[in-house]
Amino acid sequence: MGLQIGDLVTRREVTFNDLKGKTIAIDAFNAIYQFLSSVRQPDGTPLQDSQGRVTSHLSGLFYRNVALLSEGIKLIYVFDGEYHILKDKTHEKRQEAKDTAELKFRTALEEEDLDAMEKYAKGTSKLDSKMVAESKELLDALGICVIQAPGEGEMQAADFVKRGEAYAVGSQDYDALVVGGTRLIQNLTLARKRRTVSGFVYIAPEMIEYENVINQLGVTGDQLICLAILVGTDFNPGGIKGIGPKKALDLVKRRKYPVSIFEEVVERYGEIGFNWREVFEIFKKPNVSKQKVEFPKIDEEKIKEILVERHEFSKERVEKQLERLREFKRKSMQKTLF
Repeated sequence: MGLQIGDLVTRREVTFNDLKGKTIAIDAFNAIYQFLSSVRQPDGTPLQDSQGRVTSHLSGLFYRNVALLSEGIKLIYVFDGEYHILKDKTHEKRQEAKDTAELKFRTALEEEDLDAMEKYAKGTSKLDSKMVAESKELLDALGICVIQAPGEGEMQAADFVKRGEAYAVGSQDYDALVVGGTRLIQNLTLARKRRTVSGFVYIAPEMIEYENVINQLGVTGDQLICLAILVGTDFNPGGIKGIGPKKALDLVKRRKYPVSIFEEVVERYGEIGFNWREVFEIFKKPNVSKQKVEFPKIDEEKIKEILVERHEFSKERVEKQLERLREFKRKSMQKTLF
């Protein structure tokens, strides 16, 4: 989801060493879409095998997760289940944005404008059921726990953290905080460098903690949910016209309780066009299951079958990454014996 509260929360930089031995619950779709958008060729087109099948997501999942596993981090990937009917408008907007990006990309392609091709191609990323199934297959072979959530993946990930089965949620979005997820780590699945207009900048993992956010903003959990609704969620995209993050924070702190908050909103801004109570309940009582976390064994042969035999990845490069995992396992066993 895309809550616009980033400017209101404090964060602190963490290192991969800080996360060693910890379990991170990843919002799977959030991560995979990042890979589909960022792992591309110079002209912006995604990586593909000789049959034209997109492999950007598999490349991202493999190389990034090998790096994290080699740092001693355990991983849970949580996939979205059925989306709530209130997300229809959000899905429509996303599809419209993709359609627009597709048209602009085709124009750039005809004009042989490489910069424009790269720019607009990223907005055309599509994830189908076959790609999802193959992503799960690869993750399982990597020894990563794969969880199918009944509803929102990020909310299920947050529940694992609240239950103590994971240390933090890994996501670029903020929804895990709104449902009470103890810790949120951003930039965990991104490249450590990001290209900007002025060049490349270093991007480090950052942690945001629920208690710090609550204390810093001076709000309760219910007020934080109301703040999120006011600025807009996937269940009420756009929020309330005329209310930004700072104005929303002032409003929820003055009126304190959800009913009072939205009574004032209606008085000052007129009818809001959606049922705030329904959206509030989605965050207050998220649709999650009480599944247990179980980690499968690494299956090197399966990894090579998926990547090398099926999608023509370089055998040498895949083998090199698998050696990283073997080396980490050897060192871990030596420390345990010592």
